[in-house]
Amino acid sequence: MSSVATRIEQHRDRLSPAERQVAEVVLRDPEAVAFGTVARVATRAQTSGASVVRLATRLGYDGFSGLQAAVQDGIGQRLRPAVERIRAEEGHDVVTRTLRAELDNVQRTLGAVDPDGFDRAVALLTDRRRPVLVLAGDAGAGVGAMLATTLGLVRDGVDELAGSEVAVARRLATCGPDPVVVAIDLRRYERWVVEAVTRAVAGGAVAVALTDSLLSPLAAQAEVTFTVAAEGAGVFDSYVGALSLANALVTGAAAHLRRTATARLDAVEAAWRAGDALVDG
Repeated sequence: MSSVATRIEQHRDRLSPAERQVAEVVLRDPEAVAFGTVARVATRAQTSGASVVRLATRLGYDGFSGLQAAVQDGIGQRLRPAVERIRAEEGHDVVTRTLRAELDNVQRTLGAVDPDGFDRAVALLTDRRRPVLVLAGDAGAGVGAMLATTLGLVRDGVDELAGSEVAVARRLATCGPDPVVVAIDLRRYERWVVEAVTRAVAGGAVAVALTDSLLSPLAAQAEVTFTVAAEGAGVFDSYVGALSLANALVTGAAAHLRRTATARLDAVEAAWRAGDALVDG
């Protein structure tokens, strides 16, 4: 899928609204393209078959069959599990459905990570000359808090942005030079998150986005974008894939900062013990 996703990203600003709807299906549900028909993809995108074919042509493929072959090639080892998932009964056990959904979210999220993009993000997050600001929409606030807290244990200058627009704007204005903004949100995107990232980038910040699509307004602002799978077993989107990606970024940052992070963690642990802050089970 990486080559297809790259082409979509390159043509993002030239896609018509209908073509964007089809591109969303390609990015979010590649199995529907790999195993489906023009009509099926058009139905999922709520547009016409002609729009499906136009997108394929705009991306440089020989019609829908060329796009389908590229998606199948990109899926690679995921073809077999996808076939099995299509044929599997969903079942009525909530725990089992959730297990299947979350395992799939984690596998798809981490499996889609581009190694060069990951290394670039880690380099940005571990550049101690740059302050790091974490912004997350309401649903992803827990992931944002975890990322800010754990990254803050291995380096200084990490803040979670929240509160009123006035408070967020003030913090962006006073955070220091060359900040890194980590934005976490899924469709439908919260306006304040999108606008805060836009202002930050316009002011010289570099953005890293954890979002659900390369067509996300956060991706349009970001130097590095990670797409997360967020299919929920129930009525709400899942942030488990985003959490696994945040964990991976902190793990990479801790490894990169091993020498200074070790001393910092030792100091934090000593402070906890001196204050008798923790209870051993």
